[in-house]
Amino acid sequence: MTIELHVEGMSCQHCVSAVTNAIREHDAAAQVQVDLASGRVLVESAQPIEALKAAIDEAGYAVTSLR
Repeated sequence: MTIELHVEGMSCQHCVSAVTNAIREHDAAAQVQVDLASGRVLVESAQPIEALKAAIDEAGYAVTSLR
């Protein structure tokens, strides 16, 4: 399933990598697309949304909305 998240606190490519790696630690097969300018993160994953949100939170970024 595709999940759209809005993530605050990302400001550079390091942030993009950190969020991507945090998601892939929970689902190595996840497809992740990050739009740094808008803060939008699209994730194709079988993991529950809450697990992905928790992974991003642990990496130090705030998920402000889920779809």
